[in-house]
Amino acid sequence: MLSKGKSTMAKTVDPQEPARNRLGQSTSIKGDIQSDGNFRIDGKLEGTIETKGKVVIGASGLVTGDVICSHADIEGTIKGRVKVSELLSLKSTAKIHGDISTDKLSIEPGAVFTGTCQMGATIKDIKDGERGKPTERKEGKTAS
Repeated sequence: MLSKGKSTMAKTVDPQEPARNRLGQSTSIKGDIQSDGNFRIDGKLEGTIETKGKVVIGASGLVTGDVICSHADIEGTIKGRVKVSELLSLKSTAKIHGDISTDKLSIEPGAVFTGTCQMGATIKDIKDGERGKPTERKEGKTAS
């Protein structure tokens, strides 16, 4: 007998929607991953992950290698370089030991990051006479 209000039809997959992939908590992989879709890692990856989609590293996730993607939410640990073309979000439990290159960066209190960070477009030097140049302070005597 069918329950009232529940559909028994199989869910169809939209071919335009990026694939969702998952590396479970009890799974370890040694090797590189390439994908066009989104990827969530709750287990261990020893190698590079490169995708056109979003990468989520869960709290139990560990990546020893590079992460290259368009968006990333990090809750776990990465030991390697991180290159995100759009938004990189470091949650409070995130630990990154390596260099970061991203367009936008969001860091919650508690996140740990050791390395260098290159973010956004190149900043032009401020020329003399433009706003922001430190002003010279002259010392003088006051009349008494």
